Amino acid sequence: MELRDYQWEVILPALEGQNIIIWLPTGAGKTRAATYVCKRHLETRERAKVAVLVNKVHLVDQHYRQEFQALQESCRVTPISSESDQKFFFSQVLKISDVVLCTAQILQNALTSQDEDMHVELTDFSLLVIDECHHTHKDAVYNQIMEDYLERKLTGQKKLPQILGLTASPGTGGATTFQGAKQHILQLCANLDTARIMSSQKHRGHLEAQIPQPRKQYDVSHERLQDPFGQKLKEIMAEIHQHLKFPGVPQDFGTQSYEQHIMELRKAGTESLCRRTRTGAVHLRKYNDALLISDTVRMIDAFHALDEFYQQEKATRVLQDPTEDFFVGTFDKNKRALQALASDSRYENPKLSKLQEILQEQFGSLGRSCGIIFTRTRQSAYALHKWVQENATLARLDIKAAVLTGAGYSNQTKHMTQNEQQDVIKLFRKGDLNLLLSTSVAEEGLDIPECNIVVRYGLMTNEIAMMQARGRARAKNSLYSVLAKANSKETFREQLNETLEELMRRAIREVQAMPEEGYRHTITDLQRSAIVSRKVKKAEGDQKRRLHDPDTVRLLCISCHVAVCYGSHLRVVEKMHHVNVNPDFKVYYRATASQVEIPRNFKDWKPGGSISCANCGQAWGMEMIYRSVTLPILSIKNFVVATPDGNKEHKKWSQVTFTVKDFDYEEYCCEIFNLRI
Repeated sequence: MELRDYQWEVILPALEGQNIIIWLPTGAGKTRAATYVCKRHLETRERAKVAVLVNKVHLVDQHYRQEFQALQESCRVTPISSESDQKFFFSQVLKISDVVLCTAQILQNALTSQDEDMHVELTDFSLLVIDECHHTHKDAVYNQIMEDYLERKLTGQKKLPQILGLTASPGTGGATTFQGAKQHILQLCANLDTARIMSSQKHRGHLEAQIPQPRKQYDVSHERLQDPFGQKLKEIMAEIHQHLKFPGVPQDFGTQSYEQHIMELRKAGTESLCRRTRTGAVHLRKYNDALLISDTVRMIDAFHALDEFYQQEKATRVLQDPTEDFFVGTFDKNKRALQALASDSRYENPKLSKLQEILQEQFGSLGRSCGIIFTRTRQSAYALHKWVQENATLARLDIKAAVLTGAGYSNQTKHMTQNEQQDVIKLFRKGDLNLLLSTSVAEEGLDIPECNIVVRYGLMTNEIAMMQARGRARAKNSLYSVLAKANSKETFREQLNETLEELMRRAIREVQAMPEEGYRHTITDLQRSAIVSRKVKKAEGDQKRRLHDPDTVRLLCISCHVAVCYGSHLRVVEKMHHVNVNPDFKVYYRATASQVEIPRNFKDWKPGGSISCANCGQAWGMEMIYRSVTLPILSIKNFVVATPDGNKEHKKWSQVTFTVKDFDYEEYCCEIFNLRI
């Protein structure tokens, strides 16, 4: 296993057993360096056990295939993916393995599990490798693991594992001052119990020659001179405001600020049980989404998004409601005019013309190229892909494009499975594809070939995302393009990110130069403060969840406000899934015959059909078939929680103000089937 000089330089303290963060740019071989540390650790430590933690599912297979598989000649390496049953027997797998490679969530589940086949302790490991360790903050799963580690350390527990963090972009944590950035770096070091941040000093010239920086350019597009399609959408939105008698007519349609305003209005309508207000806000949000889509990609993409929404509304609507009739009728009345305007090429998005110019230059004059276009949403990634496929000019350039998005669920588009992601990356690596239309999933970690061109298409993100995306343009004479409208927030944010990147570098150098005693004292103080904050937050959460008696809390359908159950009817399965155990609850919902597709498997249950309100058709969640019994899983965002103090809308179950008991399978079966044990 050969290492370059700068890789040797940064791993030396880790070989001596110190906790360190390796800070090297994307493509510099951090994973290779970590693999060597694991190899030496296993060779020099008795009863060594290593866990390599990643933050994205696809990185399990990638890191194993690219680097850690090479260790199989001398030790047992086991990759554990979310689709593998091995995660349910983590404890048994660890006994026969020297290295386990998994997502941090799989390890956290094993650390907190009560199942003997699954449960492990932190002290079962002698080394933890944490990939993309800049995610070790706040409530992220990396930090949950490390908070447990720190609590054990500060109470004097011995034999805790060595920590090795890997990152290309620690960032500034949202700070815009030098002191704030330095504090962020120190907090990251404290969270990872880091003795040192290692970057290349002696061999920096070799590193810079190995990882060339792309040429950066701002590709600025002009504003639409006329936008009759957008104007028509705004006229419809104004008509809806007047019909619903909402105060005033906003002037900021098609902006993020209007979206925030309308979300607050929807919440107010939900909690006051005013169906008219809530429904109006939902429909206005869809029109605002259409304006944002039109500003990002094509007008016809925005029209199709609206049309699909109203087709779905007609298909799923159960109640005949005058307000709903007004919204559907308003769209139908304007549908033909909207479609005609959306199809008029004279008013098309100028950003697409600028993108076409960039692609023509890269794929036309430069010969063989490959690249990535980063965009904000899955919807825009699919829309851009369709635009590329339908563009006659680009068709002559031998562009072979595909979409790459994340595996999580979205109400916009279907998710990609892990296998689908891997298939796309494999084809891109082989050269069968040469252009990816991607969300942020391709920014960090993925083993993607050196690209000639990376385009940030109308994005407004932080300095970490900028550095990660730029790191994909590693081919010789590559281009990193920021495509946005002139004087836009996106352009200003990118310029700020450049400043923040330099601020981050200064902060890291300052931390690296701190005297050892002062550094350790600062880190220990930050760790103690973090543990106290964690305990206070937990105590406050426990107190909040005891505010109301479950028998006094009701769940109402968020759409039609029918009361469907009490809080005391709910139970938690596997600390995660909230189910209703009242057998009479089935009269309140309808379930589809088709099974919900989830791209992973579960130990004791499998998904059933999706469920919706029997009264109005509002989606509620899905059924789970748990050890042969069917239980409805409820998504809290689809209900109003009515307490003695008033009505509340919650996005997560962790926000509710009453206690939900754990599900007891035997107790449930005895009660439902009148069994005696």
